Amino acid sequence: MTTTEKTQQYVLQTYGRFPLTVVRGEGTTVWDDRGREFLDFCMGIATCSLGHCHPALTSAIAEQSTKLMHCSNLYDIEPQADLAELIIEKVVGQPGKIFFSNSGAEANDGLIKLARRYGVASGRDEIITFKASFHGRTIGAMSATGQEKIHGNFGPLFPGFVYADFNNLESVKAAITEKTAAILLEPIQGEGGVNAATPEFLAGVAELARENGLLFLLDEVQCGFGRTGDLNGYDTIVPGLKPDGISWAKGMGGGFPIGCFYVADEHAALLGPGSHGSTYGGNALACAASHAVISTIIEEELTANVQARETQIREVIESWNHPAIMKIRGYGLLLGVGLKVDALEVPEGKVASIMLCAELIDAGLLLVPAGPETVRLLPPLNVKADEVEKALEILKHTLDRHLKS
Repeated sequence: MTTTEKTQQYVLQTYGRFPLTVVRGEGTTVWDDRGREFLDFCMGIATCSLGHCHPALTSAIAEQSTKLMHCSNLYDIEPQADLAELIIEKVVGQPGKIFFSNSGAEANDGLIKLARRYGVASGRDEIITFKASFHGRTIGAMSATGQEKIHGNFGPLFPGFVYADFNNLESVKAAITEKTAAILLEPIQGEGGVNAATPEFLAGVAELARENGLLFLLDEVQCGFGRTGDLNGYDTIVPGLKPDGISWAKGMGGGFPIGCFYVADEHAALLGPGSHGSTYGGNALACAASHAVISTIIEEELTANVQARETQIREVIESWNHPAIMKIRGYGLLLGVGLKVDALEVPEGKVASIMLCAELIDAGLLLVPAGPETVRLLPPLNVKADEVEKALEILKHTLDRHLKS
């Protein structure tokens, strides 16, 4: 029985999988079970920040696995404390506390609990989020997500979420009531189509939160830890913001599952002993892996490479003046290529972005959709110029083949 057959027979079919079985990876390259080689510009959906099997990450995991992999959070855990210090001192740069989880959805659930606890004394239990947002698949994070397709047939959702229009400050103002406790947003909506907040909007939301005594919460699960060309995605858009809470995951573990959220010092007492927990969250092995990844990003100054490769990608794609490309959205190496679907031959019943990603697999390049009309470029932060050049050649050739005559 093949891996595909086993997957279909034994694994719950919650994913629309492409017909590919990846068995090995190194750097920016992966190989499948047939020995075929691919450039990976999906990277576990912005997760493998250093590429596949980076020596710093594999060494950290191997070394820590011989010492201690897991113990209870009833005790102090040295790698956990070290990682929290690194994030507070080198990434956030302002006083606060970290809670470690296993995923981005869990991290966002933590921010939701923080907002509820913050507002309970004054009877405020609503959180403003945004249309086209994505915050995860748990029932809490799903309820915060402003996409009906994510909500489908799972109701009733958790109450207390109001969806405003992204990049529309007047919509946010109109959504604020005496019940509002917090505003939660992604600086760049990844799953929603790689929609970046404008500087005016992001700064305006922060000011609205301050003026109305609301928590200002940022979901950096996809755009954090160097992905945008700065250690924080929000700093790429509005440098110097001071969020009350931040969630992370994806790239912080380089492929090893870990997430966390930050709470500013003035609100940290809201979540005391017994208020939140996770059996596996912050275990020694995950924290050692994450420390290696974040340290490498900082020490090797990979944000400079991210900025250079973004410039390269934009200049090359814009030079094509391609009839099937509408716009490049995003920052750094979280880029969405917006498609002019009318310019492409898309078979009836097919989705343009999914069709294109499937065709690119056959051409040797892995990309990921972001909605029906956008494909994402998510290479590792240390991707090389020649690898970007090769990937873009494959993308252009594939687009050319599908142009309407």
